[in-house]
Amino acid sequence: MKTDIQIAQESTMLPIKEVAAAYGITEDELELYGKYKAKFSDELLDRVKDHPDGKLVLVTAINPTPAGEGKTTTSIGLAQALARLDKKCLLALREPSLGPCFGIKGGAAGGGYAQAVPMEDLNLHFTGDFHAITSANNLLAAIVDNHIHQGNELRIDTRQIIWKRCLDMNDRALRNIVVGLGSKADGFVREDHFVITVATEIMAILCLAEDMADLKRRLARIVIGYNMDGQPVTAGQLNAVGSMAALLKDAIKPNLIQTLEHTGCIVHGGPFANIAHGCNSVRATKAALKMADIVITEAGFGADLGAEKFMDIKCRMADLKPDAVVLVATVRALKYNGGVPKTELEKEDLDALARGICNLEKHIENLHKYGVPIVVTLNSFLTDTPAEHEYIRNFCEERGCEFALSEVWAKGGEGGIDLAEKVLKTLDEKESQFHVLYEDDMPLKEKIETVAREIYGADGVTYVAAAEKMLDKISEMGYGKLPVCMAKTQYSLSDDQTKLGRPQNYNISVRDAYVNAGAGFVVVLTGAIMTMPGLPKKPAAYSIDVDDSGKITGLF
Repeated sequence: MKTDIQIAQESTMLPIKEVAAAYGITEDELELYGKYKAKFSDELLDRVKDHPDGKLVLVTAINPTPAGEGKTTTSIGLAQALARLDKKCLLALREPSLGPCFGIKGGAAGGGYAQAVPMEDLNLHFTGDFHAITSANNLLAAIVDNHIHQGNELRIDTRQIIWKRCLDMNDRALRNIVVGLGSKADGFVREDHFVITVATEIMAILCLAEDMADLKRRLARIVIGYNMDGQPVTAGQLNAVGSMAALLKDAIKPNLIQTLEHTGCIVHGGPFANIAHGCNSVRATKAALKMADIVITEAGFGADLGAEKFMDIKCRMADLKPDAVVLVATVRALKYNGGVPKTELEKEDLDALARGICNLEKHIENLHKYGVPIVVTLNSFLTDTPAEHEYIRNFCEERGCEFALSEVWAKGGEGGIDLAEKVLKTLDEKESQFHVLYEDDMPLKEKIETVAREIYGADGVTYVAAAEKMLDKISEMGYGKLPVCMAKTQYSLSDDQTKLGRPQNYNISVRDAYVNAGAGFVVVLTGAIMTMPGLPKKPAAYSIDVDDSGKITGLF
């Protein structure tokens, strides 16, 4: 069995200008990064802005398990299948983070014969967007500390600085640090923290900004902390906006690559959905809608995180309306939710399937609350049995969902024809009645409780005193009408990763909150969620190498 990287390296890519030409894009409208990667020029985005929009299809999944679900693989395979059916289709995906790439989760280029290529470039440095975001974030951090060192004209309270430094790598040792040690010339001593780049507000801003002017407005609104009177201090007050924007000048432009079958793939931005809003950039999605009849996009982790934030944050802000949702599940993951150990998932077990399918059921119910038609697809494994497939098919159809089996990992676009046909049928026959879950005017705590009850299935929400105080302060400062971005474990509908299936009789615990005024949402931290992951005992980095000819091995 070939590995993903072997399949990708043995593929024949088209020059990216030929891929672009299929969508009416000229070479002059691209900014080339070698033969197989390019950024869209501002001239291209301006030329297509008045084109009619295509259909928007969101791909999401049940809660992730160690058995794997294959959401990105399904997204790519579906796009390849639609292209085989002569549909003008574009993908709009997120860029992978180096953290999980060298950690445990892996990259985000798909798998098997449903991959985006060049996969090594995509999973590593790509076009440098994440480096630019990291630099802009840390420039602001440096300006904050320099302002304090140079006299602190804005009277920043060093005990209330909420802006954190970042690194696109899992490094638990950086979660809590002390800066400014040494002599007086080395700065003011204070406690500081690191977050992973994909959890930063700069990443969220880049992904939500409509253009450079909007980017700069959002950068100016960033709250870095509070002054001695408890009033917010912003990046605009620190005169940091212009230099940050200069670092992000190219990063704001969407990137174009291709799938193994040469379908166009716009990859731009990459916030995590468990600690950020989990969607690719608004610019990428909107550009794709102007250049294709059908756009396939995805949201991170399970539908309780990625899809909820796609609907309640991205669509709300960008005035997007999904026309259909593809909900990805696997037999193995459902049996895992039914209590079967990872080592025994290959055995047929209809009883375990019946116990674990409640996780899929809850995600179906949740997505129905947004008024969007659903297609459930099973990412097929060789160990699945016909009886297991039939059980899930009947379960989904009884709940008003189209159902399709996906074999894109093994067969590429050919293995996604059934899914593509069900998606086309849904787009033709069912009209989306999309609406957000809660209104802007609802108080912050009611928004949190609405998500907790309606999406997670919790009985209610408990708040530690500090979180309750901060939510009150955020509302008093005028940010109460912003949507909430819930930071929660991806492994469970609850905030306890050990509770599989469909947890009952519990409360969500909120331990902290802070405003991302530039991005335009309030981040709510639940349970034990962390914004700087750590490496596992045997990180994937141990298996990655490069030979004397420069060929990378062991990436996946």
